[in-house]
Amino acid sequence: HVQLVESGGGSVQSGGSLRLSCEASRITYSPGCMAWFRQAAGQEREGVATLYTGDGTTSYADSVKGRFTISQDSARSTVYLQMDRLKPNDTAVYYCAVRDAFCSPNKDAYTYWGQGTQVTVSS
Repeated sequence: HVQLVESGGGSVQSGGSLRLSCEASRITYSPGCMAWFRQAAGQEREGVATLYTGDGTTSYADSVKGRFTISQDSARSTVYLQMDRLKPNDTAVYYCAVRDAFCSPNKDAYTYWGQGTQVTVSS
């Protein structure tokens, strides 16, 4: 089955940058949607950004628009999340997810998930 491995999390001061990576393996369908979600302590998992691999269409949550950028490599096996001008309320565990259809903002629409990577932003 599909495997997703995230990396790139860590601790940074407010205003700093991090780049998350999600390497996907054993994907047998194309195109599909690769997405980033995040979950802060005690809160629901929320969508951050999506990318439809068919045509590269992206979407972002209002809270990160203009600061975060989702992209994929040429082989379409790795998706990145460049996070700039980070804020303390960006602190969360960030998850990569995929589905074999058009993108959805609903976390329940995604079939496969990575293990998550912690991002901590201090003020």
